[in-house]
This record gives sequence, C-alpha cells and structure tokens, in this order.
Amino acid sequence: MNIMRCAACALLVISLQAGAAEGNVPRMPNGKPDFNGTWENGGGIDFVRPETRPDGSLCISGCAPPPPPGTLAPGRLPPDRPKYKPEFQAQVKDLTARQQRTDPVLRCQPPGVPRIGPPDKIIQTAREAVFLYEDVSGPFFRIVPLTPGVKRIDDSQSYLGDAQGRWDGDVLVVETGNFNDLSWLTDDGSFHTTDLKVTERLTRTPEGIFYEATADDPAVLAEPWVLRPRVLTVAEAEMSEPAPCADQDLAHMQDDSYHSNPR
Repeated sequence: MNIMRCAACALLVISLQAGAAEGNVPRMPNGKPDFNGTWENGGGIDFVRPETRPDGSLCISGCAPPPPPGTLAPGRLPPDRPKYKPEFQAQVKDLTARQQRTDPVLRCQPPGVPRIGPPDKIIQTAREAVFLYEDVSGPFFRIVPLTPGVKRIDDSQSYLGDAQGRWDGDVLVVETGNFNDLSWLTDDGSFHTTDLKVTERLTRTPEGIFYEATADDPAVLAEPWVLRPRVLTVAEAEMSEPAPCADQDLAHMQDDSYHSNPR
C-alpha cells in the first residue's frame, strides 16, 4: 500500500471515528452498532468478462486488449497479495503457474478466509452475528458468537474456521482460527497452513461499513498480511440463490494457459 493510500485510509478512519462519536450510526436496542443488512462489498469475479465473438465463440478472459506492459487497466489497483518467506516463494510460483489445476475454488471448494471477503449480508442479534456469502463456488455462512465460550459441536479444522466476535468500543472484531490448510488466502497460489489466524474489523458508518482484515500465518508468511480495506454500502437488491458450482472436467483442458488475476 503506498503512502498516499495509507494517508487516505487514516483520514477515513478518523472520519469514521468522528461519525461514531457523534452517534450518527444505526444502533441495536443494546446500544451496539447495527450491522444488519445486505451489502455491496466490491467483490465478485468482474475481472472475468465473457465476450461473444463474431464467429459465435465465447471468450472468457483476456478478451479486451491488454494494457501496455507495466501498467494497469484504468481504475485498477495492483493485486493485493501476501508476502512469503523466501523458502516458500517457489511453491507459490508453482501453484500460480498451475492455478487452473491447483486452485481449490476452481474445484468447487469453499474459498476460506480472508479470501471469501466481506459478507454479502449480516444478520445480527445481541448474542451473535451471521455472515452470509454469495461466492463463485456457492453460498456460504459463518456464525460469529458475540459472547465468549460458544463452541461448534464439531470443532474439527475447517475451511472457514472458528470465529469469535468481540467489541472494541464500537468496532466489531472477529478473530478466526482452527482452519484446515485446503484453501488459499487469495488468488495466485497464496496457500496457508493450519497456523493461520485472521482478524477482521468492521466499523459501522452512517452510510455503510468499513472493513479491514489481517491474516497472520507465521509458518509461511514473512509478515502479517494487512489486506486493502473495503467499503461496504447498502445493496439495492436482496441476495439471490447462486448457481450451483460445477466442477469442470480437467480432461477437457488443452494446456495450462494462465491469465493474471487482478483482484
């Protein structure tokens, strides 16, 4: 993240804190900020832009002329990626080169956290918050207890881990661990181990939600990965049931051609 963007984030946080202090955010009967709602979070797979060509064929990616080398398409920021220890960089590079065959999401597996991103819908009570997602590999949910000591019946390692919520003033902090190692942190071979811990911070504003996340996996990461913050706004339409995920037959792949993932 460059200095200008960091400065912009700092100013945004200050303005959010000021708004919360002024009591402008919606609140629950218990006085806590109200996160209930359906949210536009800037996620999705809009970098895949299907295009029907004159001969009737369908182009899935790389359809538009690419930007000049070393530049980004208009309006795009550089991909947000974690930094790995030197001894694991070759593994990331290999997984990236073979992403079509190795990416768990392309095999209809749950995306994991923080790859799944901010929730598309939040249902909040005094005891818990339920995060609902409409992702490329299907619908998912996370239950975030807001009181300590609540455990799943099955406490085995999982794709989305075990979340625990707490309040830091008016900020909802979600700490998640107990992950398996079968998902990626994000695109481009960003694998992780079962040591992964993820901390998400959600700040309610008068207009929406400010979302921050940090992934820490000291077994493989050179430093905690602080993701680029996201701003959630109220959605104009309710969530719909996503199409079922279809695991594509690898036998139909002609080669391992790879396209860059800008998200």
